[in-house]
Formats: sequence, C-alpha cells, structure tokens
Amino acid sequence: MQKYFLILVILLFSMEGRTQKLSFFEPSDTFHKKRFYTALSLSTATYSIFSVGLYNSWYKKHNTGSFHLFNDWNEWKHMDKFGHVYTAYFQSVLCYKGAKWTGLSNKKSMLTGMLCGGLFQTTIEIMDGFSDKWGFSFPDFGANMLGLGIFAAQQHWWNEQRIYLKVSSIPQQYNNNLITSQNGLYTTSLHARTKELYGDNYLESYLKDYNAQVYWMSINLKSFLPQGKKWPSWLNFAVGYGAENMFGGFENRWNYKDSYFLIPGNEYPRLHQFYIGLDLDLQKIRTKNKTLNTVFTMLNVFKVPSPALEINSEGRITFHFFR
Repeated sequence: MQKYFLILVILLFSMEGRTQKLSFFEPSDTFHKKRFYTALSLSTATYSIFSVGLYNSWYKKHNTGSFHLFNDWNEWKHMDKFGHVYTAYFQSVLCYKGAKWTGLSNKKSMLTGMLCGGLFQTTIEIMDGFSDKWGFSFPDFGANMLGLGIFAAQQHWWNEQRIYLKVSSIPQQYNNNLITSQNGLYTTSLHARTKELYGDNYLESYLKDYNAQVYWMSINLKSFLPQGKKWPSWLNFAVGYGAENMFGGFENRWNYKDSYFLIPGNEYPRLHQFYIGLDLDLQKIRTKNKTLNTVFTMLNVFKVPSPALEINSEGRITFHFFR
C-alpha cells in the first residue's frame, strides 16, 4: 500500500519549477511566515485526508482486533521492503523541499523531512498492527527508517542527494494455462492469479506487481569526481534489485475454498535479480522552457528505461535493451 504514495509524490513534485526570478514555487532564502503556515495547513490536511481515506478504502474492509505483531521478513523476496525504503526516502525528500520552500534552514528542513516521512509511514504500520490480516511489522518499520536515513545522511554530509532511489516497472504477461487445485475440483491460471494479486489495469500493475518492479540506486557520478573531470552531470550509474515468479507472499501456494493451488518451484522458481545499468538525472537537464523543466523534475522519481545487465540468483545473465 505504501506505493500509492507515489501518486502523491508525482503530483506535488510537478509543482516544483525553477525560474530565473523568484516565483511562488521557488524556495525562499529567508523564513517566510505566510508560506510556513500555508505549508503547515496543507501538510495537516494531506495527512488527515490520507489517514481517513486509507482507513475507509482499505482497512475498514477487513476485520480488526487488538494490536499485534507480524513477521513478514521473508515475504515477496523482500521486494515490499525495498518499496518501504523507496517510499520513505521520497516522502522525506518531498517534505524537505516543502520546508525549504518556507525558508527554513537546511537542518530544520532535513528534520522536517524525516519527521513527516516517518509519520506517514508509521501511520500505515500502526493501522496494520490492528488489522487481523496483517500486523505491525518491525521489518517494515526498519525499512522505513532506512529510507529516512538514506535521505538524511546525504543531506547532512553533502547538502544534496547524490544517490537517488528510483523505481521502474515493466508490465508482465502471464499465461492462461490451466492450473488445477490439489483436490482436482477447481482450476485457475497465472493470469487470473496475478489479476487478483496485482490488479487488472496498467496503473495497479505498475504499483503492485512485484514481478514487474525494480528498485534502483541511481548514482550521480559527476558529483563524486574531482573538479575538472569530464562526465555529463545528467548521466548516472544505476544498480537495481528485483525478483521473479512470485505468486504468493512466502511461497507459490494459495488457499481456495476447501483446497489450495500450488505452483511447483521447478516450473516457476522464485528468483532474486540484480541489475547494473545507466540512468538519467533529469533534474540536471535544464532548459529555457519552464514547463519542460517541471516535467523533468516530476519524472525523476522513475528510472529512465535504458540498457541494463541482469544477473539472477541461478547465475543466469541476461541483457535488456530497456529496464
């Protein structure tokens, strides 16, 4: 569910335009009282709407009970944990930018980013804790803290983000071959199973399909090179992590009525995937067109599809023209 924050991040990032003279969306050099209370009101309203909306649209549909814990460390080949790291990171970046917009100092803006990012993510974890279907996950909480830490460490030591966390997701095609339940009474297919798990439209699939997603560390090499060394400021080196053949949280088995479906591991082995490739830092591409600059800033939350080399946990090496 944390991935739904991506929509909010994109919408708010799209407002950030850089112009030659101070405009409404440019950060203030000094504390701006009116902007501060505007940002505070917007943040409070956003958090309230998010919390109430999330509860009514998701948790209200499931049974709730007393607060309890749930260990999901080995679920989804850790892809959900990478999602938590990624989301907490960009929530912190977003809130930091909002604080800088009001004229707060770098230190205060950094603390604001961490507090706001932590608040949003912890709210989800607490709601999970009261849900019978899930529970409060310390691994999820730890992943959230790691995302906040990646943001804060860079902002503290470099006063900028040199290593961006990004996501890519290429839609997967699943076959309609029949799968028979263990008691022989029911049939389904991978297409039907993934439609149930990951949604039946492109947006849901992009946000929820762990088989399609890759989480990246996009490293701005120019910022690490000595002054005078030639390297395009917009060209990044990227390393990524993904997984494949996941049709259940812990294993490819799921219950159905009085039986269950099981996909043999030799047919669809659950694999780790590791990637290396290139990426574009779109925020480093500045043009005279203010609208285009804003679009580039908005799109920088995504890994730009480009050639990449994949090495999976079975030792197979695959070259991708676009990943």
